[in-house]
Amino acid sequence: MVDPRDVDASRFAGEALSEGRPTGWFEPLYAAASGGEAVVPWDLEGPHGLLPEWGRGVDGSGRSALVVGCGYGRDAEFVASLGFRTTAFDISETAIRDARARHAGSGVEYVTADLLDPPAEWVGGFDFVLESITVQSMPLSLRAEATERVAAMVAPGGELLVISGVRAEGTDVDGPPWPLTRSEIEAFATGGLRVERIEKALLPTNAEVMSWRALFTR
Repeated sequence: MVDPRDVDASRFAGEALSEGRPTGWFEPLYAAASGGEAVVPWDLEGPHGLLPEWGRGVDGSGRSALVVGCGYGRDAEFVASLGFRTTAFDISETAIRDARARHAGSGVEYVTADLLDPPAEWVGGFDFVLESITVQSMPLSLRAEATERVAAMVAPGGELLVISGVRAEGTDVDGPPWPLTRSEIEAFATGGLRVERIEKALLPTNAEVMSWRALFTR
């Protein structure tokens, strides 16, 4: 059963996938939402529910951070509040425009960029990288490439935090989203990254939703 909040995303994704544009649905979705004609399902009132617990006691002062697929910037603003010098990007120009408008005066640098073709200077460029539910929004055909791109952004000595929905090994799902299996989470341990911990956790706001939260270090 499709969550009512996922209906618009599923429609735009289906159209783009049928035309061979696997990431071509994000901008139309955000553009429609900007005009009040669609709902972005991950547009929540605050950061992802599993971020605040991770962030307790974290001091990002003097450290750089990158937020992958930032959307409207809720997670990015949270990361910046911990002291990180934060860059946040999304493939959708409308999402970035609206994020800047929502967080006027923010110290976050909001940038339009494609995870599958990021700026060369971002490779190995960040002390902390947050990947929260972006890879799971991409079709399975892009999973390996997206995972490698995310991992590559982490600087030596840096950390990667991955948050996603949970999917059992060997099961199919009619997305978006296409949640990650345990093996897909483990795949972020590439290019010198190693697993620090992988855990399943319930969302504080919804005890019926289980998510992955995984930390990797280089």
